[in-house]
Amino acid sequence: MSGKLYGVGLGPGDPSLMTVRAVEVIAEADVIAYHSARHGRSIARSIAARHLRADHIEEPLVYPVTTESTDHPGGYQGAMEEFYARSAARLAAHLDAGRTVAVLAEGDPLFYGSYMHMHKRLADRYDTEVVPGVTSVSAAAARLGAPLVEGEEVLTILPGTLPEEELTARLAATDTAVVMKLGRTFPKVRRALEASGRLSETRYVERATMDGERTAELAEVDAESVPYFAVAVLPSQVDAGRPAREPGEVVVVGTGPAGPLWLTPETRGALAAADDLVGYTTYLDRVPVRPGQVRHGTDNRVEAERAEFALDLARRGRRVAVVSGGDPGVFAMATAVLEAASQPAYLDVPVRVLPGVTAANAAAARAGAPLGHDYATISLSDRLKPWEVIAGRLRAAASADLVLALYNPGSRSRTWQVGKARELLLEHRAPDTPVVVARDVGGATEEVRIVRLGELDPAQVDMRTVLLVGSSQTRVVRRGNGEEIAWTPRRYPED
Repeated sequence: MSGKLYGVGLGPGDPSLMTVRAVEVIAEADVIAYHSARHGRSIARSIAARHLRADHIEEPLVYPVTTESTDHPGGYQGAMEEFYARSAARLAAHLDAGRTVAVLAEGDPLFYGSYMHMHKRLADRYDTEVVPGVTSVSAAAARLGAPLVEGEEVLTILPGTLPEEELTARLAATDTAVVMKLGRTFPKVRRALEASGRLSETRYVERATMDGERTAELAEVDAESVPYFAVAVLPSQVDAGRPAREPGEVVVVGTGPAGPLWLTPETRGALAAADDLVGYTTYLDRVPVRPGQVRHGTDNRVEAERAEFALDLARRGRRVAVVSGGDPGVFAMATAVLEAASQPAYLDVPVRVLPGVTAANAAAARAGAPLGHDYATISLSDRLKPWEVIAGRLRAAASADLVLALYNPGSRSRTWQVGKARELLLEHRAPDTPVVVARDVGGATEEVRIVRLGELDPAQVDMRTVLLVGSSQTRVVRRGNGEEIAWTPRRYPED
């Protein structure tokens, strides 16, 4: 009979944090395997040392390369693949001989651990059990004595080896985080934390529960002193007691056309960091509720008052996110906030605008690529500009053969504009010009249809609808599944 394979989690370093099951498995095993660098010292073996016996067969699995270069023809990856294959073959020989093999792993065997490479190569052939262990993440939080994640907060665990821009985006978008594998990656991780605005909140833990343990504010850590076994911890922000800043800040954000799937990482981070959220209630409802955060919902028709209210909060040291749908700079709150911020009373209040996915872009993506060439964006609402101006712009854009993205086409109090716009466009466009009628894109009642301009029914258009009117070059193709897609070629005919 074949022997049994165990992946044994030993915890973060302190031998007293080994589980009872881990001790039992080591006692039962015939073979104890552990990874080490070429110097031969194994952290895993040192943790379990008091439980090893003289009659245990030890199998040191010595890495051929760690951080140095290699002359292997397959490079680093090739050298490691060959090493894992050889190591698995050595363990398989013991298992075939009927011996029980325990592979020791710091932390948890399946959490950034080397054991998983043996598991993937052997678990389908041999009886296998994985003994979980306390991770360095849990140990670091315990040593800091700070909640890691609470309530509905989202915890993100990141390897420091990720590209700097990816680290920055993910740190900006999450509530709490742990960055593993610091060492040589520390300067890059620190820059990512600073760029994402999270540096001042981040703690540093080195060799949690081991000899030489150290904790500190990450911003104060010397990069030259950071070992591989160190983590950056961005702890829970619930009841964090963030001090007010004088002045505070207003960040105008766009939530995209619908829910959380349309938020950018930068916008997620700004929403998570805000003390106050200000916006039209419908848009605020798209943002998750966070403890300690104050929400100020208003009607959709008080943009100027809403902007001044946000700026007044920021002037008192509050971090304020003004929430818009779509992109805040496209027929939305960015203009209102910047107009108010240009008044003398608010010139010293910092204001940032973060982009969002526009309704036109979302509708175009659902329909294919109708905005693939030059296009114009026009609002049909005559609440803030005369209809004569709208009509003139429609004629000019139509005569220039631009694709048109029409916002705010109709409402309960505005019912005639779509019909009038259709009449104006038909002066310059053929009746069979494709029109994308996109309603509630990304929402529960999403409906996207492609109709012809001459058949466009104003009664089927409301404020939640965006219209994309094709140019003379826009094409509609019926795909093999019966679905129609619209696209506008990037090349325009020379004649």
